[in-house]
Amino acid sequence: MTSQPVDSPDLWAGLPTLDNPPGEDDAAPDVWEDPIPLTGRRERPPFPAHVLPTWLGEFVAAVAEETQTPVDLAGSVALAVLATAAGGRSVVHVRGNWREPTNLYTVVALPPANRKSAVFALLTDPLYEAEKQLKTAMKPVIVEAELTARLAKEAADKAAAKAASSDSDKRDEMVATAVGLAQTADTLTVPAEPVLLADDSTPETVTSLMSEQGGRLSVMSAEGGIFDIIAGRYSGAPNMEVFLKGHAGDRLRVNRQTRREYIDHPALTIGLAVQPDVLRDIGKVKGFEGRGLLARFLYSLPVSTVGDREIITDPVPEETAAAYTTRVTDLTLSLAEWTDPAVIQLSPEADTALIAYQKRIEPQLKARGGKLGHISNWAGKLAGATARMAALLHLADHGGNGYAHPVTEATMSAAIELGEYYTAHALAVFDVMGADPVLSRARSVLEALKDNGWEDVSRRDVFSVLSRSEVPTVADLEPALALLEDHGYLRSYQPERTGKRGRPPAPRLQAHPSLCHGGR
Repeated sequence: MTSQPVDSPDLWAGLPTLDNPPGEDDAAPDVWEDPIPLTGRRERPPFPAHVLPTWLGEFVAAVAEETQTPVDLAGSVALAVLATAAGGRSVVHVRGNWREPTNLYTVVALPPANRKSAVFALLTDPLYEAEKQLKTAMKPVIVEAELTARLAKEAADKAAAKAASSDSDKRDEMVATAVGLAQTADTLTVPAEPVLLADDSTPETVTSLMSEQGGRLSVMSAEGGIFDIIAGRYSGAPNMEVFLKGHAGDRLRVNRQTRREYIDHPALTIGLAVQPDVLRDIGKVKGFEGRGLLARFLYSLPVSTVGDREIITDPVPEETAAAYTTRVTDLTLSLAEWTDPAVIQLSPEADTALIAYQKRIEPQLKARGGKLGHISNWAGKLAGATARMAALLHLADHGGNGYAHPVTEATMSAAIELGEYYTAHALAVFDVMGADPVLSRARSVLEALKDNGWEDVSRRDVFSVLSRSEVPTVADLEPALALLEDHGYLRSYQPERTGKRGRPPAPRLQAHPSLCHGGR
């Protein structure tokens, strides 16, 4: 098969125009409306707080009201709080061998002055209270274990000393005794002080803490420093292993010179609030997208309320705050002692709802023409994330004994609505990161039109000035031109036939006057 030259009429003759069907002779009209910005078409719905259990939804709404912040911020942090309480201590059994842990990665992007720290404090306070209670309860156990370990070590040392100085006829017996005591001492471990939450910690610190805490940990922060740390702020190279495996629950083994750390089922939760520029920057970090780190986050990009906030607001009602504190603390404490995770089951109706959702998602993952094709790494994890959220909503309803009841269809439907919310926001966020090649190519076309001052141009000329590495073929150019037409930057028309014989002329493009004349 031979390739046709770019200026071959055959190459363009078969392409449909974007506005008029082939063969239509009227030129595009002269009146232009203002174009729609390329990133302005993404609809970002508000966080659906109504799907949360009543006690949680009321608190989220009350926090948003008092702080005059988007409900999205409190809502996403609330999900991370539930994941902190349940992560590593429960799993949801979807079907067959498919199980999902109940930890989540959430990130909300808001500009400065949006009171992110205040919202985080209100939402995470019960976790710190639960951590305090766990430490108090564990203190006597730690003291006893430390004393027992010290006494065992001293007994082993004394036995070893006696064996070393004993007569030859008793040496074997005393050595055996010393060995037995040493082995006993070696098996005694002192439990670590309970820790639920860490701030922006290094990957090494996160790994060590998770190992000490039975595989669970939560990183909650109103800043985005954790991304810089993962990218190698201190090490000089990205180190994301614990963050990849900590989300999926894959076995994590680290061999160091000083210690070895084995975590069979790590469960890391991350809840962040960052500035939008952070998302733009992390999209450029080598390895973040390729290894799937960015695909693990549930993104929220709400509209800032700064400039429209009320000065005098209603505080969170005491009974609402008390109910939230009690529920979060009780859920955390009730699951804290589980070593084998509590298994949350789906009802048949809930599974049917999830299957229907999966069937809706699957065609959208197609690389060509799929709404989610350009973020298929992220969208491919959406069903799993939805199952996790369903389990968390279920535990929020039923507390630590949620394993005794299956997830209902209504709860799964609520989780699916959350999945739809995060899908809409992920599309907007990945636009910011530049993950959509069609959008990127459309921007390159706009730059080419501006640089050349073209008012009326052929597709061939546009294609000829674009980089082949970005736009390899004519077929790759067409979706970008369609997007620009949809946003009002271009119009496609079929020129009149100049003669009665031969093929009709190739369709041409008219550019918005603002591109040709610098906006005049």
